[in-house]
Amino acid sequence: MKIAAIYARVSSDQQKEENTIASQTAALVEFAREQGFSVPDEWVIEDEGFSGASLLRPGLERLRDLAAEGQIQAVLIHAPDRLSRKYAYQVLLTEEFARHGVETIFIKAPHAGTPEDQLMLQFQGMIAEYERAQILERSRRGKRHRAKAGEVSVLGGAPYGYRYIRKTTETPARYEIDATEAEVVRLVFEKYTVDGLSIGVIARLLREMGPPTRRRITRWERSVVWGMLRNPAYKGTACFNKTQVGPRQKVTKPFRLSGRAVHGEKTSAHERPRDEWIEVPVPAIVSDETFALAAERLADNKRFAPRRTIEPSLVQGLVSCRKCGYALYRTSTRSSARKIHYYRCLGSDGWRHLGGSVCDSRPIRQDLLDHIVWQEVIWLIECPELITAELDRRLDAARASEPTKKRQEAVERDLTRVSKSIERLVTAYQEALLSLDELRRRMPELRAREQGLRAELQAIRDQAADRMSFLRLAETLTAFLQRLRQSAETLDICDRQRIARLLVKEVLVDDDTITIRHSIPAQPTTPATGSEPPSSNGNAPSSDRSYLLRSGSTLAATVKHPAR
Repeated sequence: MKIAAIYARVSSDQQKEENTIASQTAALVEFAREQGFSVPDEWVIEDEGFSGASLLRPGLERLRDLAAEGQIQAVLIHAPDRLSRKYAYQVLLTEEFARHGVETIFIKAPHAGTPEDQLMLQFQGMIAEYERAQILERSRRGKRHRAKAGEVSVLGGAPYGYRYIRKTTETPARYEIDATEAEVVRLVFEKYTVDGLSIGVIARLLREMGPPTRRRITRWERSVVWGMLRNPAYKGTACFNKTQVGPRQKVTKPFRLSGRAVHGEKTSAHERPRDEWIEVPVPAIVSDETFALAAERLADNKRFAPRRTIEPSLVQGLVSCRKCGYALYRTSTRSSARKIHYYRCLGSDGWRHLGGSVCDSRPIRQDLLDHIVWQEVIWLIECPELITAELDRRLDAARASEPTKKRQEAVERDLTRVSKSIERLVTAYQEALLSLDELRRRMPELRAREQGLRAELQAIRDQAADRMSFLRLAETLTAFLQRLRQSAETLDICDRQRIARLLVKEVLVDDDTITIRHSIPAQPTTPATGSEPPSSNGNAPSSDRSYLLRSGSTLAATVKHPAR
């Protein structure tokens, strides 16, 4: 009696739910019994949820190891496309099995005993590969079309904070806000954007508070909080086509044998460019302004990450070279009397570039440049009308946010329609036009829809309340700036750095020019009221307006204030 192994495979979750792999295994076991093969239970190998276009499958690896060790004499497979969807892989595997003296038997294909049978087997392999490519392309284009039409069904599931309601014959798929989870999402955004907590601190706070995660068995990790802050669904626009499959950096044998899912050589997801994303409207949990603030802080955290910085400086991470565009890093030298720090352009380092240095900029004194930028910050603080005008402009834009108004009106209309539908069902039942079973079948879905719309409407109203609290903040702005002006000169370097990063976007340096780009638009003309910027034209004789940024420089620095 020949000893054989059974191999079965399905590639999708739907096939797993429909038990197609169990039907394959049952047919193969029956075939083995009829043909007199001996198949131990541990050699019934199944690959659930793995693509046939890849050789990186745990079950297939085990089957190939059994053949190489000489423990089996035959491999029983339902059809050639279950072994692989690529004809070249089918030939490779069958020849590998044959070299080890293992016969490959497909119960739904002719035995390759004659040239005609071999030709038919080759045709089946090529047809299977063609069918796979055709299915993938049809599925891709169909999903893309539905996503552009705004159908939520292409997303497949809902992130934390939402419930995914499957489509029915009467209603499409949709997201509904989970009130309990939505409060956690708002808390995360509030702690990150308002309180300024780090992602790690927020994760620890959630673990201490104890709200359950989506899976209920895992704990809050930093990666979960980071992904939540980046998910555009929370501001009302879930996105399709965000990622694409690319090559994995390295797939080692220990990785494959560890039991982790390996679906193919190209199983690493890479983010697509933002303009390729397709937006699908969903209920919003946080406002656009809150999400934009979180995105800005994420970018700033990446830009200003301290890494190995031992001693911070005022404009660390803000200075760039106007000539070549490279950032400036801090270095130092020591004279006979003291240690002097400089900002040096990365493009001026010949050892960093194959062809030598790409920029001829000379190092800039750190203490002098920091002094210029801090004086500019003080000037901005002493002009509260600039900050007040920018705050008013942003609040006016927030009040006139047309998408928010339209969404609120649409939700109110949908809620009215659902309420009327419920009333009509109850009336029809009272008039004996509808049976009790029909009422029980249709009413829960309408109730769930009504509850979801009410939660979304409440979220929109909460956003409006947040904007009103933001308006009240402007009333205390003058007092805050007054206190800041009084303590500006006594702040330590960390506090000064935080203030500078709030008001200054970047600092561009040239041979004798400094361009400071503010976070708020400066006035095109500066009134002569004594609040002029500390540095202006280099021809001015005042020592306060002239700084030698580099050794040997005979020109004063000219500071420009472009409106942003």
